[in-house]
Amino acid sequence: MSVLSGKKIILGISGGIAAYKTASFVRLLIKAGAQVQVIMSPASCAFITPLTLATLSKRPVYTQFEKDFGEWTNHVELGLWADLMIMAPATANTLSKMANGLCDNLLLATYLSAKCPVFFAPAMDLDMFVHPSTTENIRKLKSYGNIEIECTYGELASGLIGQGRMAEPEYMLQTITDFFNNDSALDLKGKKVVITAGPTYEPIDPVRFIGNHSTGKMGFDIANEAAKRGADVVLITGPTSLKTANDSIQVVKVLSAKEMYQACHEVFPSADIVIGAAAVADYRPKVVADQKIKKNDEEFTIVLEKNPDILASLGAIKTNQFLVGFALETENEVEYAKSKLKKKNLDLIVLNSLNDQGAGFGKPTNKVTFIDKDFSIYPQELKSKEAVAKDIIDQIVKSYVE
Repeated sequence: MSVLSGKKIILGISGGIAAYKTASFVRLLIKAGAQVQVIMSPASCAFITPLTLATLSKRPVYTQFEKDFGEWTNHVELGLWADLMIMAPATANTLSKMANGLCDNLLLATYLSAKCPVFFAPAMDLDMFVHPSTTENIRKLKSYGNIEIECTYGELASGLIGQGRMAEPEYMLQTITDFFNNDSALDLKGKKVVITAGPTYEPIDPVRFIGNHSTGKMGFDIANEAAKRGADVVLITGPTSLKTANDSIQVVKVLSAKEMYQACHEVFPSADIVIGAAAVADYRPKVVADQKIKKNDEEFTIVLEKNPDILASLGAIKTNQFLVGFALETENEVEYAKSKLKKKNLDLIVLNSLNDQGAGFGKPTNKVTFIDKDFSIYPQELKSKEAVAKDIIDQIVKSYVE
């Protein structure tokens, strides 16, 4: 018997082209034994008809507060009835209303009344998805405890190629099935996970510094995923404008490699898992000027000295901690990654190659390869960084927690 048998699920549909996928999704839910109540925003009726979904769900579809003959649709009762609510597709407009408490239709009133877990599956064009307002709205929703089903990378209705496709019905079904099974929902409960993220800035004078193009997104996504799965998370981050999606994450802000080194060593003895996703500067200026250096000579020389290798130093003193590193390479990628794995006494290394399209700094996607301490190699597909974060945690759970 399916774990979804008898579960009461509200499917909230908002007005995007991805609404056509909900017919297949409803059929899958019904086949799994769930009771499905569809609620549609008025705009969504232009993309798929209520009659289609009522036929598939075997229940009336609600679109308005008022039913026939003046009867009221009770959004409070609907919110109490459900074991789970899923907003799919969740358009930019609906995400914004959900995140900011706007309530101008029955679907949003039911969302605001829901006492059950709420999932949302974003679906929109690339430019809308990467807009800072959308990013902030998704962060807000996740901070409220809502669970994102990440959209995928591919061809969009506009013809653009990128992030924004709603997850396929089969994937959404598996996600909520896993949730009810609870096999992996809290598989890091009781574990302390330390993650480094972002760049480091190495000062030259009070105005200038040596840095790199890291935004910190990969490390933040890993921290969010680990927290979602029950871990006690400490995120040690260099300069970045990003915010965590989970208020339980302890954020330690640092500037330089030396500061990150100190912060890591302070928490390392109590850590179970350490993931070094930061882009730490290899070198720093040997002398830092007290005042701004004036532009006088045609040439200017800076003498650099090595920064401490944070991961290598932790690898040298680890006892039973599981240590994960990253390698960003441009040539001989696998061999260099294996060398780092061995030299730094790591348990797992995540290899990025700048030769892979869609990977690297400043992109919403990443393409990685896992290499474990036995030098077994596990190449992955190009995915959103949120999805890559989930893969990384899955690999750690498989290698260490289990």
